[in-house]
Amino acid sequence: MLDKAFRERPDARRLPLPQPPERGPFRRGFWRSPLRGPWLASLLSAALLPLIIITAVTGFLSHVAYETELTGNSITGSDGILAPVYRALDWPAGWAWLYAVNQGLHIVAGFAAAPLLLAKLWAVIPKLWERPAVRSAAHAIERLSLALLVGGALFVFVTGVFNIQIYYPWDFSFVPSHYYASFIFLAALAFHIALKLPVMRKAFRENGVLRPLREDLAGTRAEAPSASESVATEPEPATISRRGFVAVVGGTSVGLTVMMAGQSIGGPLRDLALLAPRGRDYGSGPNDFQVNKTAATAGVTSAQTGPSWTVEVTGRRKETLTRDELLAMPQATHELPIACVEGWSTTQTWTGVPLAALARLVGAEDAEELTVESLQEAGSFRDASLNTAQFSDPRSLLALQVNGADLSLDHGFPARVIVPGLPGVHNTKWVATMTFRSA
Repeated sequence: MLDKAFRERPDARRLPLPQPPERGPFRRGFWRSPLRGPWLASLLSAALLPLIIITAVTGFLSHVAYETELTGNSITGSDGILAPVYRALDWPAGWAWLYAVNQGLHIVAGFAAAPLLLAKLWAVIPKLWERPAVRSAAHAIERLSLALLVGGALFVFVTGVFNIQIYYPWDFSFVPSHYYASFIFLAALAFHIALKLPVMRKAFRENGVLRPLREDLAGTRAEAPSASESVATEPEPATISRRGFVAVVGGTSVGLTVMMAGQSIGGPLRDLALLAPRGRDYGSGPNDFQVNKTAATAGVTSAQTGPSWTVEVTGRRKETLTRDELLAMPQATHELPIACVEGWSTTQTWTGVPLAALARLVGAEDAEELTVESLQEAGSFRDASLNTAQFSDPRSLLALQVNGADLSLDHGFPARVIVPGLPGVHNTKWVATMTFRSA
């Protein structure tokens, strides 16, 4: 394809550079598995693509859910040319499970894709070692796109896995790096698909989509060496059939799917969530559920949340309320899920003062934005802003209790925000101030 675009002959692609010695992985005969070839790479690509699409779309929607155009919500610095898109999309509060489902799909699809991605890299790894590394302008573009594709895929998937495990062995911020790297990866992927789609169609036309899966171990043979540079020229006898290889990769993918679904869905599946970053036991009592950020991590102490604690609510006028005064106001109780970007979710019964009632209290019924600040003095997500639909929903609360008991300190005592369908980190804990703003 690129050769035609550059009007180059495939047999005239060598640049006038010294040729490296053909030894080790640079020698095509070094790669001897008879399984590698266009058909296996095409099958893995076909299985991988839907999972990548799900992961990409849900990642984009997660960014929409953060309402980055509101005060203090952007953590990527700038949305660039996509800023008008994000401004046009308001994250709704109507369906309480929306963010939980979105992030559950994001994490489950991402983990399901990981074994397929590694298998695909194994299937095409001889291409990464081919020499000369650059044969022409067309070949240079192809190689550059391949480097961006492989590097972007590994970066996005590895950083995502580490984030789920709350482990950050790097000095850069996860969210902006993961976000921008995903665009590099997706652009390289789109280019790669356009480049390799004819190869996939040819592989399936010549071999059938599933026909090689009917072959047993004795019938497993290498494809023709002329089909691709990833095909072994000196193949060893097969130690596993293509059917067996696909079964192992697919089984691993299904296993990871079940484990991550246990983290996202909960209930009886929670015991299967072996990769849950905070384990599966959170103690006992009404506050026995996941904690994303503890009070100790946030630097919030019991002295700050004692009897002298107040919340300052500002609209057209200002009110300073104690916890007893909040408890004396009309209370509402709703069963709502809370979901984290890491993929876990949990449903609890929350009791507190509706945010809409607090807006009326300070004459801010027509407000378009609510900014909530925490007692946490520094760090990410110490404050968050909500759009009109979010704080106007009758189920949106300044919660004082959960499951009939006072909030624990780790769950946000003396008061925290809980809004249906909101990213967990925007359900601000240890609330200090609430500011309603009009246009």
